[in-house]
Amino acid sequence: MNKYLFPIYAVVLGFIIAKIAKEKKVTNIKLLLAFSGAFLMSLTVFDLLPEVYEHLDAKHTGLFIMIGVLVQIFLEFFSKGAEHGHVHIHKHSKVFPWLLFISLCLHAFLEGFPIHQHNDMVYGILIHKFPIAILITTYLLQSNFKTLQIVVFLTLFGAMTPLGTIISNNVDMFANYLNYINAVVIGIFLHISTTILFESSEGHKFNLTKILVIMVAVSIAYFI
Repeated sequence: MNKYLFPIYAVVLGFIIAKIAKEKKVTNIKLLLAFSGAFLMSLTVFDLLPEVYEHLDAKHTGLFIMIGVLVQIFLEFFSKGAEHGHVHIHKHSKVFPWLLFISLCLHAFLEGFPIHQHNDMVYGILIHKFPIAILITTYLLQSNFKTLQIVVFLTLFGAMTPLGTIISNNVDMFANYLNYINAVVIGIFLHISTTILFESSEGHKFNLTKILVIMVAVSIAYFI
């Protein structure tokens, strides 16, 4: 059960680091994003993708994966890409970003479904959530939102992934369609991870450090 709480730990740690850094720019955040994108993609390809293809018709699997890609594109219409590091909150804004909040929570909720059958996926989500939590917290702290609003935002955001896992474990209505849901989540993961990898360097260019970081992430995911 403690493993299922890792996404919450990632959000808490991200909040602490953002709070300590305050107005300062968190260094190496792009490399951390690149690592998280490569790690999440690798776990998806190594563990989750073969399992889904084993239980579903190949063409149906591809269809639901593409549905997942479209779902993520739809969510990003409201979140503006916060799931992969783009957070657009105007400084000193007093209007609570409800669309950002709802889309992030729905995204985080769906992330929790594959963890039941693929416990290693929780590590991918942990690494994915950590830099995102830093960026989201940083922008929230730079706004005029009350501390209670920020804490509630991050608490619910962190809790949504374990909630998805609990529901996938215990609610028959979802359990009966778990492989289809996992295929949708694969599409979400692939879209997010590829976007992170292509956007985590200036000018969309690969440099040696980034390549090494990606290679390390892939290696760890392979042997985990």
